[in-house]
Amino acid sequence: MAGNSEPLSPRAKLAVTAGKAAAAVSKAAGRGSGSVIGGKVALRLDPDLLSRLAQHLDVILVSATNGKTTTTRLIAEALRAAGPVVSNALGANMPAGITSALAGGSDARYGVIEVDEKYLAGVARDTEPKAIALLNLSRDQLDRAAETRMLAEKWREGLTGSKAVVIANADDPLIVWAASSSPNVVWVAAGQEWKDDAWSCPSCGGVLQRPGDDWVCGECGFRRPVPSWALNGDYVLDPHGAAWPIHLQLPGRANKANAATSAAVAATFGVPPQVALERMYQVQAVAGRYDVVTFQERQLRLLLAKNPAGWLETFSLIDPPPTPVILSVNARGADGTDTSWLWDVDYPRLAGHPICLIGDRKLDLAVRLEVAGLDFRVCADADEAVRISPPGRIEVIANYTAFQDLRRRVGN
Repeated sequence: MAGNSEPLSPRAKLAVTAGKAAAAVSKAAGRGSGSVIGGKVALRLDPDLLSRLAQHLDVILVSATNGKTTTTRLIAEALRAAGPVVSNALGANMPAGITSALAGGSDARYGVIEVDEKYLAGVARDTEPKAIALLNLSRDQLDRAAETRMLAEKWREGLTGSKAVVIANADDPLIVWAASSSPNVVWVAAGQEWKDDAWSCPSCGGVLQRPGDDWVCGECGFRRPVPSWALNGDYVLDPHGAAWPIHLQLPGRANKANAATSAAVAATFGVPPQVALERMYQVQAVAGRYDVVTFQERQLRLLLAKNPAGWLETFSLIDPPPTPVILSVNARGADGTDTSWLWDVDYPRLAGHPICLIGDRKLDLAVRLEVAGLDFRVCADADEAVRISPPGRIEVIANYTAFQDLRRRVGN
């Protein structure tokens, strides 16, 4: 457990109070939770506030291209078996949002923090985490995020000499390259369905060979490490070879992988796999993701997919044809304004589904689906798309701001 911290200085207390006031004003004005603006105000008054707020916590950082928010929630639930937890559960994962979250955790023992990939090294420096969970790296927001190999290199540099236990996905070569600079790594065989960003060796640039579940560089010998934890179907295998059943209310293989990593993190803090996995069952939805809502007397399941890897995982969990599907894509600042990633998504997997398209960039999406040879309808909005969709529960897949738009419209 982290040692007791010094009481907050008057300046830090003022910063926390001012941040909470700014957040409350923003929320009252209907501009979201206010966590980001509150954190920005607090950090302006005390630039060192994040490190001060983290002093008394055992901090766990979670970073990845996909699955950060869900894994953060699963780890938080598991660790509540050992003590109070503070977490940025709504996904505000840059320093301002993280600062706001920690400002509400004065009585917590653990801080479970989702971190945007670009900010991992800086947040790790400020919070001195006890553990860091690294799930995956793939192409995302091409207009703002560095190429994946460059991002892995930044992580590798930032983790050099870190005292944190790094819990890392042994199946993603970019994650292995990034984590290998750390002296204390726990490898988890969590799987990797999307492989299109990891065919070349991050160490030397050679071609990776992928026999079965293994991978190895034929030129420099960089290879998949031997995992001590593994996802095996509906079970998590621990370092002793014991198999623990995964019972989740969240759907899909990707969430079982998130649970396997979360169990390994919880074990680092003394929470047994059985206890951790039982607590994860309590999670029904994460910030609206996977929620089933009723709208216009129809059931809609809301699914978030932000990049090619995320869409691939989402396609694997939707109900089969002829289940109707609504796709919504925006390209606002939070999404990334470059929509060229649409051409990397395996949309032909949707063959046989009745498809409706909405969102700011529905015409970009329409061109992509036209080339894929799919039948679809372009609709003005969610109301029209739901109205013309054939009977049955509707699977609604949207990227980040499109997902938020939908949640507001359907009242969730």
